[in-house]
Amino acid sequence: MSSMDQLLAQALAERQQHNLYRRRTTIDSPQGAHVVVDGETLLNFCSNDYLGLANHPHLKIAMKQAADTYGVGSGASHLVCGHSREHHALEEELAAFTGRDRALLFSTGYMANMGTINALVGKGDGVFEDKLNHASLLDGGLLSGARFQRFLHNDNDDLQRKLSSSDASRKLVVVDGVFSMDGDIAPLAEQAQVCAAQDAWLMVDDAHGFGVLGDSGAGVLEHCGLTQQQVPVLMGTLGKALGSFGAFVAGSETLIEYLIQEARPYIYTTAMPAAVAAATRASLRLISDESWRRDHLQQLIAQFRAGAEQLGLQLMPSQTAIQPLVIGAADRAMAAAAALREKGFWVGAIRPPTVPAGTSRLRITLSAVHTFEQLEQLLQALSSVLAELPDDG
Repeated sequence: MSSMDQLLAQALAERQQHNLYRRRTTIDSPQGAHVVVDGETLLNFCSNDYLGLANHPHLKIAMKQAADTYGVGSGASHLVCGHSREHHALEEELAAFTGRDRALLFSTGYMANMGTINALVGKGDGVFEDKLNHASLLDGGLLSGARFQRFLHNDNDDLQRKLSSSDASRKLVVVDGVFSMDGDIAPLAEQAQVCAAQDAWLMVDDAHGFGVLGDSGAGVLEHCGLTQQQVPVLMGTLGKALGSFGAFVAGSETLIEYLIQEARPYIYTTAMPAAVAAATRASLRLISDESWRRDHLQQLIAQFRAGAEQLGLQLMPSQTAIQPLVIGAADRAMAAAAALREKGFWVGAIRPPTVPAGTSRLRITLSAVHTFEQLEQLLQALSSVLAELPDDG
């Protein structure tokens, strides 16, 4: 074994010792209320397919037809020869759907966040991020070269103090709209006011709100009644509620043109396949036409929280499809997830460094394809598993 492998093996062994080792599971089915995991059929409560569109026939038909027209690969980046008519139409439809001047496609949400933050700020500037922001936002801020500061979670007073004491040329405030591990919604209306008073720009990552929140499904900004002027930079992903793949940034004409010139992950990355863009366009139409999906999801959330309260299960204060149940130590969270799997339920156990030490949790996610009966089954299983779980420590 080489010296490199010896050092890496030691690090891996330490991860295993602390119950922080990550293992992949293999899925043999489409996403849905039930999935086949390593040959076993389980009720799925860990997917971000919030509206149940990942296996919708309209998306599959659109993808197949576009593949017949455009092939499988896009061939190059958007700026070389990879920008198809499907890409262009999707950008126009995303802009209209979010009420913004223009939208720009990225291959992943991680790349959208990294590219946008690094294009907007650099040396001599300041970037201010919520402590619980997604890793892609934190990495984007750290790598930008701007002075990086984190403010207390959803604490607008702390944000104001940090902004007012900064002499940065540009000030960019970056937050998640819906926090992926806690499920809570950022106080965006108040944050927009703070940013306006401090001449700062507000960027919102709406990965977990886009398609789900708002009267039309346009996301957390529609839910909070905020305009493009109040929140000039909106990022959304397409692989969660929309059931496809990729991401976008939406904003003013000037912002999008600037990102085309300066966002390196956009400039130097092969465009997503045109067939994926076509499937996403079909998804946008379904979101507009089938509001019952959002309505049903909200009913499921309300029932799940009410049922958990009756059983004495201490859920975190979330009104979104993300319903975390804090367990504590990493080994207890893993044991709870394993016990649930034995009962036929697939629920993700989230451990450090994704969440702070001592707050390992079951991240329960609900989808419009779930039934009320399936939620009742999960609640009963959770109650049974937690009652049998050994005490912490």
